[in-house]
Amino acid sequence: MAADKSVRRVALLTAGGLAPCLSSAVGGLIERYTAVAPDVEIIGYLNGYHGLLSGRHVEVTPEVRAKAGLLHKFGGSPIGNSRVKLTNTADLVKRGLIADGQNALQVAAERLVADGVDVLHTIGGDDTNTTAADLAAYLHEHDYDLTVVGLPKTIDNDVVPIRQSLGAWTAAEQGALFARNIVAEHSSNPRMLIVHEVMGRNCGWLTAATALAYREWFKQQEWNPGIGLSAGRWDIDAVYVPEAPIDLDAEAERLKAAMDREDCVNIFLSEGAGVPAIVAEMEARGEQVGRDPFGHVKLDTINPGAWFAKQFAERIGAEKTMVQKSGYFSRSAAANDRDLALIKQCTDYAVDAALRGESGVVGHDEQRGDELRAIEFPRIAGGKEFDPSTDWFVALKAEIGQA
Repeated sequence: MAADKSVRRVALLTAGGLAPCLSSAVGGLIERYTAVAPDVEIIGYLNGYHGLLSGRHVEVTPEVRAKAGLLHKFGGSPIGNSRVKLTNTADLVKRGLIADGQNALQVAAERLVADGVDVLHTIGGDDTNTTAADLAAYLHEHDYDLTVVGLPKTIDNDVVPIRQSLGAWTAAEQGALFARNIVAEHSSNPRMLIVHEVMGRNCGWLTAATALAYREWFKQQEWNPGIGLSAGRWDIDAVYVPEAPIDLDAEAERLKAAMDREDCVNIFLSEGAGVPAIVAEMEARGEQVGRDPFGHVKLDTINPGAWFAKQFAERIGAEKTMVQKSGYFSRSAAANDRDLALIKQCTDYAVDAALRGESGVVGHDEQRGDELRAIEFPRIAGGKEFDPSTDWFVALKAEIGQA
């Protein structure tokens, strides 16, 4: 495939939180351009929109191209991330990224023009890609033709209308690996309550998928109950997601029976479960709830896992509680084989779309028969909910005795 003559330089940026796809996606884009349009120059803005505003970037040299395949073996992002919203002027001024009175979209646009960028590839979640859409619209209004092609990165798997976000499968697999060691802590104390808090602000998919991956491992194990290696002590007792109501009294009664039976209770909790109730409780006490530049509640400041542990500990007679969070462990992993295949499919398509001058976010469009395509920016949104009536999740809960 030959590049359109108007495409001479492309820029890559990764933004938002980490996910097990960023390094591989950067590598995949470089590999595809090298294969089909080797004369196209590539740069990478450092730390996402932070680097775009501050004018910091790296050149993708022939030496980098030759070793781009190594990026598939690592987690994180080789060009760095940040949480920057181009339309949050007050935050940008406070952080010194723009001067008071400047328009961040204009600053970013002028940087792209100065750098001679024809195509911008954004790898991030809904916030990253909707910010890219704002930027593309601004440039179009000012007669600068920029093609913007995004890739969906979120371990929550909550981007509308994309069937599967890059890196989410890996995050679930890694969360299950994390849980194997955390659940072993049941043996550290009598009547042990363990809460495994999984990332997922508004969507319970990752928590559910992590629990599923853990139980797939669990089912393959052999047990020796005579010496205390009991299946019940290693099993999951509850999975809580934001989309399903939680009857604390009923659950406490059920979990107390499990505690009496197995001397421990193991809970998989989505960090977004119960957040409205926790925030309301904090604000009623006059406490200020921290929020990020996008207006999201800073979940690390409200500690959902600790809140749930507190609600259950006394009711179920726990002697000791432990809350462990797998998020940073999971999101910084290298992509697994399943994600690598999806990443290659999407990065190949993203480059081809860019060379056609076709903007959008590349993914399998659930509203168009799961067709792989560059989905129009106005249709991209966050907050896609997990359906707790999904067959495999209903079956999982039935297996662990949770109605």
